[in-house]
Amino acid sequence: MDLGIAGRHAIVCASSRGLGLACADALAREGVHVVLNGRDPDPLAAAVARLTGRHAVDIGSVAGDIADPATRAALLAACPEPDILVTNNGGPAPGRFADWDRDAWIAALDANMLAPLAMIRAVLDGMVERGFGRIVNITSAMVKTPLSPMGLSTGARTGLTSVAKALSRDVARAGVTINQLLPERIDTDRQRQMAELHASLADITVEEAYAHMASTIAAGRLGRPEEVGDACAFLCSARAGYISGQSLQLDGGSYTGLL
Repeated sequence: MDLGIAGRHAIVCASSRGLGLACADALAREGVHVVLNGRDPDPLAAAVARLTGRHAVDIGSVAGDIADPATRAALLAACPEPDILVTNNGGPAPGRFADWDRDAWIAALDANMLAPLAMIRAVLDGMVERGFGRIVNITSAMVKTPLSPMGLSTGARTGLTSVAKALSRDVARAGVTINQLLPERIDTDRQRQMAELHASLADITVEEAYAHMASTIAAGRLGRPEEVGDACAFLCSARAGYISGQSLQLDGGSYTGLL
């Protein structure tokens, strides 16, 4: 299927590795010019080289933390009129509610709610004026199935989801869509960190922790980053213009709820 976005321009936040890189890769495969972002210059340079070697599109990059206003400004300078914005950022570490002070909550909100909203605010009017825009926020399955150890993450990302849902109704007539991807148990570095934490707490091997994770998923396996990337590319496509304000779960069919 031709997704109809060849020649478009995209900013993909936190895309030097993991799910962000998978989304950038999928967009570049469809002919989209992409600006990557990451905190660490070395993985970011490796990601640029990887995509440049695979796809005949322009691949730019901006190093820095997306929660830093200077990084956001640099991204917008590198891509002043993006057709596509994918927001993403690393989530807070799991922990205990009793241990999270105000600073912990503010840091989570800055990284996983306020920074994405600042990017959306910066690009939304331009998308509306040009009559096309695709915004995809990578959040978490914890938005729909919150667990207390992930409270920092789910609190911030649920707030983002709520604001994005409200905004999606305001801009749909202008050809601009805003959707969320809610991944769970995707085989990334982040998931390995979770497996290592589980292994240490349960006194088992990391391999056993992975096997336990897989056993809790209806599909019987972890998801692949490229599956998230493909879903992102479709939501960003010209074919998905009638899909907006939605939160798509990528969890191998594990969610037990109806809505």
